Amino acid sequence: MSRILNVAGMAAVGMTAASMLLLAEPGFASDLAADANIPTIILPGADAPVVAEKADLSTTAEAPVEDNSKTDEEPATEPKPAPVTADSTADSLAELVAETPKPADIDAELRCLAGAVYFESRGESLPGQLAVAHVVINRAQSGRFPKSLCGVVHQKSQFSFVRGGRMPAVRNAAQWNNAVAIAQIARDGSWKNHAPGALFFHARYVSPGWRKTRIAQIDNHIFYR
Repeated sequence: MSRILNVAGMAAVGMTAASMLLLAEPGFASDLAADANIPTIILPGADAPVVAEKADLSTTAEAPVEDNSKTDEEPATEPKPAPVTADSTADSLAELVAETPKPADIDAELRCLAGAVYFESRGESLPGQLAVAHVVINRAQSGRFPKSLCGVVHQKSQFSFVRGGRMPAVRNAAQWNNAVAIAQIARDGSWKNHAPGALFFHARYVSPGWRKTRIAQIDNHIFYR
């Protein structure tokens, strides 16, 4: 009888020791803790904002740039973005803006394009301003809007800064010079546009409920085609 009790006691001690070793085995509890803090991974192509230069958000678009005379259906053909040329040796868009001379005489089309950049996006980063300029150019080339840049900018109920068919007065010379440079760069296609083919944009705090293809978010603007 005593031998049976001794064997049972030894078996119990062995089971307890094995359990303690299992719980203390490295990697058991620590793996669970690591799994609880798996970082989020955003795959290429996910709907994420374009990270550009730091933006001054003091001035933004007042209303969505929409064509109220059209439906929300997708266009049958996508407008082609302006080609990127390799003529410039600038290492950044800011450097290219600084290198771009202001014309002695600004023609009407360039003035309209620069006006859209200045009044719609002068508080945005330079890539954000360039994307706005390309929206105007894309519209003029799309066949769905007026064919001239001034016609696009002055189209009724499109750009909220145009009142009574006229632009307001320019108040900041330095920002205006930047806008003129950006307009020239966009028209020449001499720098990459981060919202290719965009025809519409709105400030991110606006929710117009458009059934359009979202292309990019740059600073405070979301761009669509």
